[in-house]
Amino acid sequence: MTRVIVTGARGLLGAAITREFQDNGDVQALDRTALDITDERAVDRTVREIQPDVIVNCAAFNDVDGAEDDAAQALAVNGFGVRALARAAGSLPCTLVHYSTDFVFDGDANRPYTEEDEPHPRSVYGLSKLLGEWYAAGHPRAFVLRVESLFGEPAAGSSSKGSLHGIVTRIRAQDEVPVFVDRTVSPSYTVDVARATRALLESNAPAGLYHCVNSGAATWDAIAGEAATLLGRPLRLKPLTLESASLRAARPRYCALSPARLASAGIVMPSWQDALRRHLQSMSG
Repeated sequence: MTRVIVTGARGLLGAAITREFQDNGDVQALDRTALDITDERAVDRTVREIQPDVIVNCAAFNDVDGAEDDAAQALAVNGFGVRALARAAGSLPCTLVHYSTDFVFDGDANRPYTEEDEPHPRSVYGLSKLLGEWYAAGHPRAFVLRVESLFGEPAAGSSSKGSLHGIVTRIRAQDEVPVFVDRTVSPSYTVDVARATRALLESNAPAGLYHCVNSGAATWDAIAGEAATLLGRPLRLKPLTLESASLRAARPRYCALSPARLASAGIVMPSWQDALRRHLQSMSG
């Protein structure tokens, strides 16, 4: 039986990872109160006590605008916390899985980014996540999986729900839906990310960097339109642009990711439309 540590287990992705691995493994689901990854001694002690086969790191500082004002905390969690996990994993025959983001890119592309494209973050958040990638990659058996625009079922009682949850809630209430019309993304269904993570670990795929998103790309207004169609509700759209929003941190305008490398490893990600349909069906059930 595989022994797995999941950090950040009460987040949107952490909850999905925990559910995925509970079926066939001994899962230690640790939220921040159980393990603060910025405490290197606590990380080392916990890993030595549990002796995991796999560490799946879902802990992250995800306040993109807040990172501009609290760079130290963003770097501590997204960078140095990953270093602590990689060092602890290195003391064991242990695999490390770490999740990164599309924000490591500048968003100036006109086609989906691949793993070969050079990162160029434009925000403190993006820089901190890139630092985490580098630290994770220092572990010889590490999978770094870039995800973006996560949606899925949150942990019970968790406030971590993602942008799509707000869009769906507003559509169902027939409220106005404010969404960006000039940001192109590849949405990531946490159920599919969790399944792909498990499949990678169970395969002979080489360790390294993979883009783990649902296939395809769309602007947020197109995603909202698809959700409204699937829900059978009208869409009262309030178009937003990056310039009009005056956000504290820069957002990449075009940040779709290509999951082709994952497909070459035998793991084909479903389309974002299919993922959205399944998610909405699970919510109505």
